[in-house]
Amino acid sequence: MGRLFWKFFLSILLAQVAATVGIGGAFWLRDQARHRVEAAELDTGMQAQFLLDAAGLTLKHGGVPALREMVQAMRRHTVYLLDADGAELLGRSVPAELRASAAAQLKQASPRAAVRSLLAPDGQRYLAFVPRFDMRTEAGVGPLVSKAGQQRERAPGGPPDPFGGPMMGGALGGPGPGDAMRGPPGGPMFFGYRVGRIFPLIGATLASLLFAVLLAWYFSRPIRALRSAFDAASKGDLAPRFDQAGGSDEFRDLGRDFDRMTEQLRNLIDGQRRLLHDVSHELRSPLARLQAAIGLAHQQPDKLASSLDRIERESVRMDKLVGELLTLSRLEANQRIEHREPIDIGEMVGQIADDARFESSNSGASIVVAAVDGITVSGDPDLLWRAVENVVRNAIKHGAGVVEIGVTRAASRVNIAVCDRGPGVHPDDLASLFQPFFRCQQVDGAANSVDGHGLGLAIARRVVDAHDGAIEVENRAGGGLAVTLSLPVAG
Repeated sequence: MGRLFWKFFLSILLAQVAATVGIGGAFWLRDQARHRVEAAELDTGMQAQFLLDAAGLTLKHGGVPALREMVQAMRRHTVYLLDADGAELLGRSVPAELRASAAAQLKQASPRAAVRSLLAPDGQRYLAFVPRFDMRTEAGVGPLVSKAGQQRERAPGGPPDPFGGPMMGGALGGPGPGDAMRGPPGGPMFFGYRVGRIFPLIGATLASLLFAVLLAWYFSRPIRALRSAFDAASKGDLAPRFDQAGGSDEFRDLGRDFDRMTEQLRNLIDGQRRLLHDVSHELRSPLARLQAAIGLAHQQPDKLASSLDRIERESVRMDKLVGELLTLSRLEANQRIEHREPIDIGEMVGQIADDARFESSNSGASIVVAAVDGITVSGDPDLLWRAVENVVRNAIKHGAGVVEIGVTRAASRVNIAVCDRGPGVHPDDLASLFQPFFRCQQVDGAANSVDGHGLGLAIARRVVDAHDGAIEVENRAGGGLAVTLSLPVAG
């Protein structure tokens, strides 16, 4: 078990034990207060009335000796008798609260009162009353006081006497009903009442221990699994491994987020590796042609001019490729636009179309622009120019001489649609058009023979994403491709 498990375990256990002790202490204090109140109360039930009547008849017909013998024979309920001097007949101690309560009851002079004034044959009056039965004495708690007021041992099997009086089992001091079940004080702890009082506390503590173990295990298990996943990721293994089972709690959400993160990292690393491979391949071809042109110039000095033209074309080609790679790398490294300014998107598209017409004047390409004036976006003018220009140039290369550019506004966004009438793209390749160095197939499955590096649409995608926009591509009905750039309107 890790340190986190023990932190969870100890924290939960201490909280449970504190709650158990607090609740148990509150109940104990309540019981103590209740017992103190009951200790000063008189029994007013039918049995107490019967005992008082019996004591009065015994005193009347048998005198004090008969009454003493009767009271000594009583077990669970007993009658207390106080003479005029306040001395108890059997020498038992009587709490002052009980004395005051009995005196107050006597003044009420009710025939159903819990206190009686009994007259002995010798003229001596006794105050007789029955105290309420106290469960503590039944359980064997509290001292047993003899006539001399000294603590003594309870007779074997004899039940306790309320308020510490001398104990007599039955009429002759033998065991009474229920004594065997209670057991003597200090007997087997499993059955004793005193030990039984701590059973709820022990049970609550054990339940708290089990609950703390289960809860600590529940919290620490997914954290250990996440730690293992991080350890594997640090060693280069980015395969999703945390969210192995279903669930909907926060740990499962954390696991799914971790798996998505590792999957995205793996895709980025694979993309970087693929990009490095494609860059190496794209640079190898012009470098090979450069070396061939240089070798031809050495071998055939009379063809030096044509060799220099080839070297110049390949150098320009490599410079353009490196420039596009730098732009793509900068966009991937920092997707935030640091420099923003208002741009009239219709005016910018018109200028791009004019430049494209001039460059393609020899090929006879037709470029038609339909733009709504006055639509302004906020962004980097150089990057947006590069994005739109790449899409337009790509349409001119593949568009069979016809390119249509439309600028429209829809709610808070402006849409720039660049459409051509070329062969279109195979449906399986539409989702991959924005990947660097991707070479697509035509609709009929034929290979694309148009020269290019496959970076124009990739750069356009990243520029639009950096401006909180979107770019979509689809085949047109009747042939051709439509690329739509959507950007938020400024203000």
